[in-house]
Amino acid sequence: MSYLPDLSVLLVAGFGVFLIAFMKGAFGGGLAIVGIPVLSLVMDPISAGAVLAPLFVLMDMAALYYWRPSTWSKIDLGLLLPGLACGTAIGFLLLKVIDRSVVAIIIATITLAFTGLWFRGGGKIVQRPRSKAKAVIAGTASGVSSMMAHSGGPPVAMYLLPLGLPKAVYAGTSSSFFAAGNLMKVVPWLALAKPGAELWTLMGLCLPIIPLGVWAGYALHERLDQKQLYRLCYALLTVTAFKLLWDGMRGYGAF
Repeated sequence: MSYLPDLSVLLVAGFGVFLIAFMKGAFGGGLAIVGIPVLSLVMDPISAGAVLAPLFVLMDMAALYYWRPSTWSKIDLGLLLPGLACGTAIGFLLLKVIDRSVVAIIIATITLAFTGLWFRGGGKIVQRPRSKAKAVIAGTASGVSSMMAHSGGPPVAMYLLPLGLPKAVYAGTSSSFFAAGNLMKVVPWLALAKPGAELWTLMGLCLPIIPLGVWAGYALHERLDQKQLYRLCYALLTVTAFKLLWDGMRGYGAF
């Protein structure tokens, strides 16, 4: 019995893994939702999550080669990580109780409002004071939404982006935050999906793509100035928010 995946599955999964690794190299993580829908074209979303859960950890290890502790905003990580741990646990407990479509719609609506206000204001990088309360809310929301809707990026980005951090510090802080989050959720996701031999084989075949994707993303990051990077981050937030909204509405048969 062959455990090799179909060529079409391998090609689509490989592209999705490259895309996510690229995002981690360029923006430090948090935009993995861009790649998950790609894998869902050839497998169900639960299997896609199971394939990506361990690969996320390896992507984070590769990304942290570039985004080392000198690029981390440790004060913000100290505020965000406790909420992330609580949110991940809450998300796992609620995963079979609350409709994921509700979570997706709520996060999408808030994110679109947030990005819309930023673009309406001319896309200026304006540094605002940090707030412990906002950090706790953002970290918890990121943990919950990451477990339930694979969308932990928007909540934490809505906290970090208004701080106006230097581009390397933003990317490094985001990367280390999601490295911790993905490590927390890999076991719950594997327990939920229970991947078989074919999915494990697919994960192994995708491994060589990870360092290439992270390197390509980091190369792009180095060529962008801070304003360009922030515009791209907000634009990608908008795209992922619309994707979340679509998924949430489709869950209720609206499309």
